[in-house]
Amino acid sequence: MTDDQAARAAGDVPTGPKREILIVLPGLLLTLIIAMLDQLVVSTALPRIVGDLGGLNHLAWVVTAYILASTITTLFYGKLGDMYGRKRFLMIAIVLFLIGSALSGLAHSMDQLIAFRALQGLGAGGLMVGAIATIGDLVSPRERGQYMGYMMAAMMLAMIAGPLVGGYITQHWSWRWIFYINMPIGGAALVYLWATLHLPRRRVEHKIDYLGATVIAIFSTAVVLLTSWGGSQYAWGSWQIIMLGVIAVLALIAFFPVEARAAEPMLPLHVFRNGNFSLASAMSLLLGMAMLGALTFLPLYQQTVQHASPTGSGLLLIPMMLGSTVTSLIAGLVTSKTGRYKVLPIIGAVIMTVGLYLLTHLGADTSRLESSLYFVVLGIGMGFLMQITSLIAQNSVPQQDMGVASSSRSFFQQIGGSLGVSLFGVIFFRRFAATMATLLHTHQQVGGGANLDPATIDNLPAEVKNVAFHAISSAITGVFWWTIPATAAVFVLALLVKEIPLRGRIEPPAEDAPTEAQLVHGA
Repeated sequence: MTDDQAARAAGDVPTGPKREILIVLPGLLLTLIIAMLDQLVVSTALPRIVGDLGGLNHLAWVVTAYILASTITTLFYGKLGDMYGRKRFLMIAIVLFLIGSALSGLAHSMDQLIAFRALQGLGAGGLMVGAIATIGDLVSPRERGQYMGYMMAAMMLAMIAGPLVGGYITQHWSWRWIFYINMPIGGAALVYLWATLHLPRRRVEHKIDYLGATVIAIFSTAVVLLTSWGGSQYAWGSWQIIMLGVIAVLALIAFFPVEARAAEPMLPLHVFRNGNFSLASAMSLLLGMAMLGALTFLPLYQQTVQHASPTGSGLLLIPMMLGSTVTSLIAGLVTSKTGRYKVLPIIGAVIMTVGLYLLTHLGADTSRLESSLYFVVLGIGMGFLMQITSLIAQNSVPQQDMGVASSSRSFFQQIGGSLGVSLFGVIFFRRFAATMATLLHTHQQVGGGANLDPATIDNLPAEVKNVAFHAISSAITGVFWWTIPATAAVFVLALLVKEIPLRGRIEPPAEDAPTEAQLVHGA
């Protein structure tokens, strides 16, 4: 036996089934693309949807219903995939998503659209989790970073294409086609994966944790509704928002004893005993808060202060996406060749913090070239962080908890994003209103920022419009200042990660509960 063969036998170098995974990979990438593409495409078409169906007062529910359903089901798909097999639930997720897409395109009222979007969200919750967990099932941890780099590239492609596709379809076809377009892409992914994805069948009896699932669903619902309604549908001090906060806290308190007593908990507490898993979960929450919370307001800045069209604002984010894609591929190659990863999130957190600091310099006179350079720096940092946190989480749990590791990371990022959009939204609009009041001695012309949009700003008198540009710039820089502590905290958490060498082979799922050694060492 040669030295190379001995090393491979010991699991010191990658030994994953490269040919098999390359055959399956296109279907998994298509699944990721439709998951990412839908969220971005729909937001572009919302004004046209309201113009056709009416129901402006229910507009927020078109987005909220989808986010709520997908957030609640994320953990479910991960755990059920671990219990009964990944392929079955990935197929179910795609089918639900496609049915919801078709019905959304056929909707004739806002109530119908909201219901069908919720159905679509029930499927969407399993798309990304299923794809990422499948990679974990097929590829050794040592090789996993490389394939996650490909997935990151697909996600970035969807983020770039989303606003462009949404704008074009809405302008030249009909808003209904933003849903119909999912059919050929999702249908191709469904057929392709059905034919090519072959995973071991599991014939083990399981007991579903219905009580734990209910507690998690209540917590997720309360958090998403609180962050979606707070400051918009209801005042932050209203009884509705306070009640949602109380429900979320009570559900969180109940979660621990419920899961501790469950035979097969929906989110096993033992995975949190592993320090790396807990650190990766916390980093995912903070990253979701910083990225989604801050980037939500960039299109408003671009479409008002920088005079970009909705499609143009999407194009202006391409430098960030390219920076993120390139570095995610580099990070994947580094982990595959060296088996080491700890330095990558540390570097990523530093660069991302620098990028967010640079964005605090955005002003009414900032050129598109200058802001594009800032976006490149931010994207480079994101690329070193996004998929590596998933890799750390997956490498920290036994093989039978692979779905839990993948879904929990997505779950915490979604919760963090909801919190970020809400909290930073308060900061943005209060700072905007305060600046307008200071410069104009009144802010009634734009409703104090509550209904702020590019069309409203464009219809203001020239003198007031220029003041509004400065107020928007001041507000968005204020948001970026508040994101810096979040990424600085990610840096501190990354320093605490214990670098456990990535396995060079896939370990078969154990039939019994994980041993203490597995919990401590992330085997």
